Amino acid sequence: MTDGPDTTVLTGGDMIAPGLAAVSSLGGGVDHEVWLAFDERRHCVVVAKVLRTERDSAVTRDQMRREAALLERLRHPGIVRLLDADVDAHRPYLLLQHIDGPTLSDLIGRDGALPVHQLVPVGIELAATLVYLRHEGVVHLDIKPSNVVAGAPAQLLDLGIAVDLPTAAALSHPAGSDQYMAPEQCRPGELGVVGPASDVWGFGTTMFRAAAGRRAWPSEPRWAQLDQPRRALPPHVPGPVADILDRCLSPLAADRPHPVEVAEAFERVLEALPTARLGGFSLR
Repeated sequence: MTDGPDTTVLTGGDMIAPGLAAVSSLGGGVDHEVWLAFDERRHCVVVAKVLRTERDSAVTRDQMRREAALLERLRHPGIVRLLDADVDAHRPYLLLQHIDGPTLSDLIGRDGALPVHQLVPVGIELAATLVYLRHEGVVHLDIKPSNVVAGAPAQLLDLGIAVDLPTAAALSHPAGSDQYMAPEQCRPGELGVVGPASDVWGFGTTMFRAAAGRRAWPSEPRWAQLDQPRRALPPHVPGPVADILDRCLSPLAADRPHPVEVAEAFERVLEALPTARLGGFSLR
């Protein structure tokens, strides 16, 4: 770690690094603050993922370094782009592309369940990203509404705990966000092996919440998905969407569909939707 003055919690107007000013907080997690920031060199707004001072350690810096390397390798329209990183700075940070749009979590919190014409494109785009991650041998492990930006296209955020396939398969401890974890993520080994199908489950729980406006299982007790029945989807959800989400949420990883199947199922729903018209002219 580099020497430097004591740091405190960031506030708007603080300099994260030379030429990089914090503008407004976007939240964060246990280890990181996330800030909308202005990059003087690029002369644009960016997103800075900054390691919290109280969580700064060799372990958390190594985790940030792995995330930076993974983001540098991955290139897909559905994955937020890494612009820069300085993990050895006094205040370690990743600099990410700013995506114009709310997170899926914010959108659901504001408007409730997504209408079908909005839900289906998000499903197609998010499933396409899972196809790519599977080809690249990467498991995200934390797919949830707050990690999806409902932009054009929808983009997946936060690869902080993402791992390669061998590392995922060797997991012996829970990994992920409780309410969106596949059974095998809750109890690795005992309930199955963690892998790409675990992300399909995360997709299923995320899209269920988007379609229903509520979670598939209650938040209490912990890991209710292991032994409690799933809530029903509302009747306005198209049957083919309900069917593919039901398969995504199969308790056994082997029973879940490949992401290509998921994308194709949503594409068929999109093709069957009525075409919007204005003044007699088709908008599609």
